[in-house]
Amino acid sequence: MDLRILEIASNTENNKVLDNFTHQSKNRNPICGDEMEISLVVKNDKVIDMGYQCKSCVYCQASVSLLSQKIKNKNIQEIKSFVISCENIFENTKTLFEKNWKDFLELFNKKNISRKECLLLPIRTVLKALKI
Repeated sequence: MDLRILEIASNTENNKVLDNFTHQSKNRNPICGDEMEISLVVKNDKVIDMGYQCKSCVYCQASVSLLSQKIKNKNIQEIKSFVISCENIFENTKTLFEKNWKDFLELFNKKNISRKECLLLPIRTVLKALKI
């Protein structure tokens, strides 16, 4: 396992419950049983805050940790574009991320393809919460 994944996963500053959330979703990976709950505060089509709780592997934890840092102050359309790119990243090595999302390339790469569903669970949970 890549030590960088452990480092990213260890940042748990957004592992919290948001009482004032405007959007919320729970999701589960049927393959391995990872569970994810995400709460968002959205104002004027922009994500202001994100909190998460999970019972999951370190790959899923790294993905949600990074997502919780990068999603703040992003427009819903920008998030939607990013989500579409994520779904294609393991299929197409030429998928490009916007500058703001480049850090995900450390996680979303061919060497982690066996963990694709774990890495995408937080992304899909945000998608479900935002209903996009």
